[in-house]
Amino acid sequence: MSQREGNLEAPTRHPLDWKNPDFYNQDSLNAEMERVFDICHGCRRCVSLCGSFPTLFDLVDATADGEVHGVDKKDYDKVVDQCYLCDLCYMTKCPYTPPHVWNLDFPHLMLRAKAIKHKNGETSFRDNVLSSTDKLGSFAGIPIVTQTVNAVNSTKVMRNVMEATLGVDKNAWIPSYAPQTFKQVAKESAAWPVKDGEKTPGKVAVYSTCFINYNEPGIGQDLLKLLAHNEIPYKLVEKDACCGMPKLELGDLESVAKNKDINIPQLVKLAREGYAIVTPIPSCTLMFKQELPLMFPDEEDVQLVKDAMWDPFEYFIARNKDGLLKTDFKVELGKVSYHVPCHLRVQNVGKKTAETLQMIPGTEVNVVERCSGHAGTWGVKKEFHKTAMKIGKPVFKNMASTEPDFISSDCQLAGHHIEQGIEENGMKKSQMAHPISLLAKAYGL
Repeated sequence: MSQREGNLEAPTRHPLDWKNPDFYNQDSLNAEMERVFDICHGCRRCVSLCGSFPTLFDLVDATADGEVHGVDKKDYDKVVDQCYLCDLCYMTKCPYTPPHVWNLDFPHLMLRAKAIKHKNGETSFRDNVLSSTDKLGSFAGIPIVTQTVNAVNSTKVMRNVMEATLGVDKNAWIPSYAPQTFKQVAKESAAWPVKDGEKTPGKVAVYSTCFINYNEPGIGQDLLKLLAHNEIPYKLVEKDACCGMPKLELGDLESVAKNKDINIPQLVKLAREGYAIVTPIPSCTLMFKQELPLMFPDEEDVQLVKDAMWDPFEYFIARNKDGLLKTDFKVELGKVSYHVPCHLRVQNVGKKTAETLQMIPGTEVNVVERCSGHAGTWGVKKEFHKTAMKIGKPVFKNMASTEPDFISSDCQLAGHHIEQGIEENGMKKSQMAHPISLLAKAYGL
């Protein structure tokens, strides 16, 4: 295979060499960025994925000779700022990923640039606040504070103030906080005996995630109902911290490591006890399946947790293949427009959520497999919100095209973003519900 031929093998990921002093060397970074940008400029397959690639190509096309070496290195940050580490370019588009000799990993190059900016103190107060999801949730979870925060977040005047002071776009959807956390209302199940034909782990540990715990605990409650209905014993991961994804997206790798040190000792104990560890949010699942193992490739406990980590519907489909998932559905869902979020797509487990929903009688599933544009905290920032809505517009149209009874995404943030986009573009509004809640509804729970 010549160098210009694309890689025909499945992409493989090299560990993130973030503890190497050269990782934080700006000159070394610039040289690697110029090398990678030159390859991307010559290919341009990823132009439709996000803002990073059009930004790069516009910078190149504006130079005197139309080549990367003419781009001012200071403008590289414009490309970095548009990347929200969805990983789609690496997993679905790029022909030059390892084992190709060009060894191109665009997302981790952007992560390296973000890490250098963070190490140099160049990240904003807003970005540091927005990425501290567990601290925000703990503070906002105080009853009187919850009422105040929710009132502020829903008031037009205060949203204008937030935009002016924090740079949170006044029109962007932002989550409210629940009066009680998921852990405050959740209860652990009794044990059932092991069933004949049981191959998948017959017990589940639920890592609730910050969003489910503080913002929408009802999704977590529905997950527990599903496990109980299918006679799968479960327990909660009690003293967990944020998975670290918001800090990773910021480039704050030291904070990622600190959260890892809190989470992994508890999770590896559960893994060794034979639990399937399930998280209801794809970004958190991906963090334990991919990013932490790449940051800490030599830590056995991290790798054991990786092997024990499951997406909920990946787990349910595995149980169904064992003949152990109940199919006593009582409620037809009608038309469901289902969005596959980026952080689920790159886990390479297939469309397990859609496969599960399609098992429900009287249910027609329209699968939309494209970036919604929300991207965690990126889409709520004043400088990026309009771009996030632009990126998501094809998704909004496709989701609404069948006039569904429900719109749904495994990423609840993307779900709300899509709901907002459908409404703002004057399309027919449908009820928005997480796939876990839809499955619970189908069982009549």
